[in-house]
This record gives sequence, C-alpha cells and structure tokens, in this order.
Amino acid sequence: MAGQIDCDLAIVGGGLAGGLIALALRRKRPDLDLRLIEASPQIGGDHVWSFFDRDVAKEDRWLAAPLVSYGWRGYEVAFPAHARTLPTSYYSIESERFDRVVRASLAPGQLIAQKALAVGTTAVVLADGDRIEAKGIIDARGPGDMSSLDLGWQKFVGRELLLSQPHEVTRPTIMDATVEQIDGYRFVYSLPFTATRMFVEDTYYSDTPTIDRDVLVDRIQDYALGRGWVTEAVSREESGALPVAIGGDFDAFWRAGGVRVPKAGLRAGLFHPTTGYSLPDAIRLAARIATVSDLSTPALYDLTYGMASGAWADRAFYRTLDAMLFRAAEPEERYRILERFYRLGPGLIGRFYAGRSSVMDKARILTGKPPVPVGRAIAAIRRQHA
Repeated sequence: MAGQIDCDLAIVGGGLAGGLIALALRRKRPDLDLRLIEASPQIGGDHVWSFFDRDVAKEDRWLAAPLVSYGWRGYEVAFPAHARTLPTSYYSIESERFDRVVRASLAPGQLIAQKALAVGTTAVVLADGDRIEAKGIIDARGPGDMSSLDLGWQKFVGRELLLSQPHEVTRPTIMDATVEQIDGYRFVYSLPFTATRMFVEDTYYSDTPTIDRDVLVDRIQDYALGRGWVTEAVSREESGALPVAIGGDFDAFWRAGGVRVPKAGLRAGLFHPTTGYSLPDAIRLAARIATVSDLSTPALYDLTYGMASGAWADRAFYRTLDAMLFRAAEPEERYRILERFYRLGPGLIGRFYAGRSSVMDKARILTGKPPVPVGRAIAAIRRQHA
C-alpha cells in the first residue's frame, strides 16, 4: 500500500542544482526536515564541473570549497593565430566527491532513491506509489521542455585517460582551437588531474545537439596521441549538450516546467547564455535559499522565478553575442570570434564567464574590427529581436 511522507521541503532531483541546495540547507538550517529525491545511484550523476575563481562570490565560497577536487593557478588557450596563458585560478569538482560530501551532510532517511512521477506545488508522487507532502517543493530535474527558447548547443564527449607515462602538463587548457574545425566551433579541453591522469573533452559550438559518440572518442584518442599521451585505460566518460541561449520566450519556458512550481538549475533557465554552464548560478541560488526563513512553495517560487527571470533580462548582451556566433559567422569561421575575445584583458574575460560584464566590458568586446561580416551581424541581431 502506498504511503505518505510529510516534510518541510522536498527537493526533486539530486543533480548539481538539487544537491547544492540540500547541502546548503543542511549546513545553514540543520533543523529543517527535508527530502532529496534522486533515482540515480550517485548524487550528481557522473560529471566533472569546473569554474573560474571569479565565478563564485567570496561570500558563497563556503559552499563550493568542500567540493573542489583540483585547483590550478592559471590556464591556457590556443588558437591558430594566438596562444596565451591567463593567471586566473581554475577549479574542478568530480561527481564522486560531490556525492560523498552531499550524502554525508544528509540525515538518515533524507535521501529518497526513487524517481518522481509527478511534481506539484504541495506534493510529489514517487514511482513506487508513495506520496511526499511538503510545505515547500523545488523541481531540479534537469532542463525540461526548452522548445520555447531559441538555442544553439555546446556539445561534448569527455574522457579521463589513465596514461602509461607522466604528461608533464601543469595547467588546464580551456580551449585548444588549433584542431580541425568541424560541426561549428570546435576545441579540445584538457585537465591534468595527476601526472598520469588527464581529462580530455572534445567540444563543439554546434547548431544541433546530436552527438556521434564513437567519432568523438576517436578524435580524443587522436588528440592524445598527437601530444604523446599513451592511454592505458579510460576511467571515466561523459557526454552532453549544453544550451546556448540566443532568444525565445522565457516565461513560456518557465510555464512548461510546471505552473507556480519553484525550479532550480537548467530547469529554471539558470545557466550562462554563452557557455551553458550552470554551476555558478546553482551556487548562488543554493546560498540564497539557505538564508531565507520562508521555504513555502509560494515564497520559493517568487525567489527562484525572480532570480531566473532577472538573470535572463540582465544577460541579453550575451544572447546578442550568441546570435552573432551562430547566425553571422560561418561554422568553420566561428573560432575567430573566440580568438579575438581571448586577446582582451584577464579581468574582462573573468567577468564575462561570471556573467557580470560591465558596461565598459561590453563596449570593449564590441569595438574594433568585427570577426564576422557587419551585414550578417546586423541581420542576426534583427532576427534575434524579431
């Protein structure tokens, strides 16, 4: 017979956003009776999340710091006509560590290993028929229906390679665009975890989210061999397609995810429009939720919708850049936009990735010789606004 569980707060989805909210509340509100609902065996799935030092505000670092697996002082980029080392610190979080830290913070019975079949404003119905009645509910189950948004895609396959010999690489390479340009803007991303462990990701700014996994795996292997990295085994593989926002109806997107239901993560539209990364927004939201006293569904809806809609309005500039990237540049020439961008100052680059570009930053990005034809850029912007 189906049962009922009563609690203060139900967080539906134990991915990055849901796990961070649970962790933040357990640290700041240990008296709260919460449930984290996740059907997968590991909280956070199987991922590597990375972020720049500026992406997380100083007042929120208490939440991110225990999760960090690796950190580096500086990173590199490489393009056909330009290579550079930047001094900004860079950090990575492995899902195994994320799972361990979040799981350890939860009290017995607070993690429910079930799939949610239905999520409303007062209740969650689980796959086994049980029902959770909660004063507050947050839906953090991934992207949901994005059909009302105009999107490009950052798609990738990443593999953690166990090498037969030390690689001698000391910094991450965030973008190596010296590789052949295929299916849009292509670059390879590599993280030196240890002397014999290298995470390599083949990434594309593409018009479609379609991934040919076998082809990308072969390209990763070719890239590694070209750098003298001989692979003995592969300890991790992940793939995905992150949304790159060009435009669309944001309110229609929110309604499609549930009327008056609070949301988090990609389901809330909380991601950087140009990179698709959601970790900085997920930390901001989790830290904010941990400070409020009213965790009822109506209050949480106002909070999450307010943050998400405010971010969407504030980030129109990035969507304009995305329109030029996807609509004004030929796919094989898109790298020129990023090549030009990476000639700018480190502070400007850091604020861009954090989604906090100043008026002067925006003016600097748009001034100078454009890397795309002016007529096509104007046409792309007009189409975006239309």
